[in-house]
Amino acid sequence: MAILPIQLFPDPILRKPAKTVALPQGKLNELIRNLIETLEAQPGGIGIAAPQIGEPWRVIVIDLSRRDPSKRRLVMINPVVVSMHGEMLIREGCMSLPNYTANIKRARCVKVAWEDPRGASPVAEMQGLEGVCVQHEVDHLGGIVFLDRVASLKTEVFVRRGRNLGY
Repeated sequence: MAILPIQLFPDPILRKPAKTVALPQGKLNELIRNLIETLEAQPGGIGIAAPQIGEPWRVIVIDLSRRDPSKRRLVMINPVVVSMHGEMLIREGCMSLPNYTANIKRARCVKVAWEDPRGASPVAEMQGLEGVCVQHEVDHLGGIVFLDRVASLKTEVFVRRGRNLGY
């Protein structure tokens, strides 16, 4: 197991769609352990995708348990958003773009299918922070960074400039 460096934007791996997992079980288990350790080492981190540690595979880890003890860590292999509905505006950040947050429009509820490390194929509806996190990490698997989803880039630039000017 290892804590690996987070790939920072504009690293090209963050723009490449990840590949369907085709790893031997031992390599897959190692990737999952590395994702978990790397995520746990990030203050405030709640989700991570394999491309963020330089791996081109469709694997994500979501762990809201530090914020909500009723939640459990999810390891999702080859996740697919099956459906989404509703809309919400939420302030997001990303470990690959440190010290930057922006308002993002996300679906209020998503239905996701994935494989788990034991070979099961769960399907679940997720909403709130968990649903947003899944959307964010699945975006990483598609080569999409959260800047691509900024609700209003002009507004974000204006707000940041205003803060720098003291208002």
